[in-house]
Amino acid sequence: MLRWIATNLRTFFWAFILAVAVWVSAVTDADPDEVRLYPNPIALEIIGQDPTLILTSDLPEQVEVTLRAPRSVWDRLTAEEDSVRAILDLSGLGSGQHTVPIQMQVAIRPARIVSITPAEVTLTLEPLTTRTLPISIVLIGEPAIGYQAGEPLTTPDKVVVSGPESLVQRVDRARISVNLTGARESVDESLPVELLDRDGLLLRDLTVNPDHIHVALPISQQGGYRDMAVKVVVTGQVASGYRLSGISVFPPVVTVFSEDPERVNDLPGVVETQPLDLNNAESDITTRLSLTLPEGISVVGEQSVLVQVSISPIQGSITLKGQGIEVVGLSPGLSVQVSPTAVDVILSGPLPKLDTLTPQDVRVYVDVSDLEAGTHQLTPQVEILIGDIRVESILPATVEVTIAPNGETPTPTPTATP
Repeated sequence: MLRWIATNLRTFFWAFILAVAVWVSAVTDADPDEVRLYPNPIALEIIGQDPTLILTSDLPEQVEVTLRAPRSVWDRLTAEEDSVRAILDLSGLGSGQHTVPIQMQVAIRPARIVSITPAEVTLTLEPLTTRTLPISIVLIGEPAIGYQAGEPLTTPDKVVVSGPESLVQRVDRARISVNLTGARESVDESLPVELLDRDGLLLRDLTVNPDHIHVALPISQQGGYRDMAVKVVVTGQVASGYRLSGISVFPPVVTVFSEDPERVNDLPGVVETQPLDLNNAESDITTRLSLTLPEGISVVGEQSVLVQVSISPIQGSITLKGQGIEVVGLSPGLSVQVSPTAVDVILSGPLPKLDTLTPQDVRVYVDVSDLEAGTHQLTPQVEILIGDIRVESILPATVEVTIAPNGETPTPTPTATP
């Protein structure tokens, strides 16, 4: 028996190899391997970074990987979230420049990595450091004429800057910019902190704590100056049929001055303009008007104000009764009968134009072009010869139009409306 087994061992071995090959071939034909670029985005994950070091290099946000896997495995790879991961392990790395390979993890097998793009990254790690800096205030512009700024107060008066050592060392000062241009009221708000180097260039990618500082800066009006609202004085009435829809003035507030502060303080709360005549005005008005001031008091800056007056026509409506209906587009050899022969038309628009409107300025018609003999329900059309007038409604809204060959009396017969 042993002799027989020894004699046929080689035959058994080759038969086994052949069977395995046939089985592998059958499986491969049923579920063939495919080489593809993994279609889902793969974010680059960073692990093992020393918390006392900071990464100062730009790294790729995503990694591309090409895999070889059976078709059935590809279906699972693309369907399941995080089935493929890209990991950048920084464990044990100190400060300085390093080249680190990207490690891929494939959760579903069998699958083989064909290529990774990028396969490795070059990065720089720097020590994380902090500095405490005082806050400096930069005032931009000047308050409004007649106003002066006091001393600013910041809370807190220092900030802590943290980030990569090389970048933190470049910081020369921390500042807050306060815009006072035209200011009439005290500043009381939180403003962002800016970091600058020795050349006055802004530095970014650093952490500032706190990143906003509360600034209190008093602004007060000097003696002899006073802000006063402007009141436009008007005379006359706009034309009949029109209304005054608005008056605006710029600037709405002016600053007046007197060498005697008491005289300024004794003024009423407003300063009036020279009279603006609106008598029979029918359109908008834009003009400049001087201000009326007591002796010894003057306006700081521009001596007049810009006044804009909006005048618009009053809207109304009118009903034209018994407007006859014309027929247009009637084909030769046909006659027509319209019932009713007239309609009432309700119009709306500016009263001045409605007052001049006559029945001859309004045309009502029906268009029977391409209509065959029979009875039709049509909507009258209205043509108005004066602009800005609208048709609100027609009574009745439709009319009956009966068309018949010449020589026949048109009589209403049921016909489908076109």
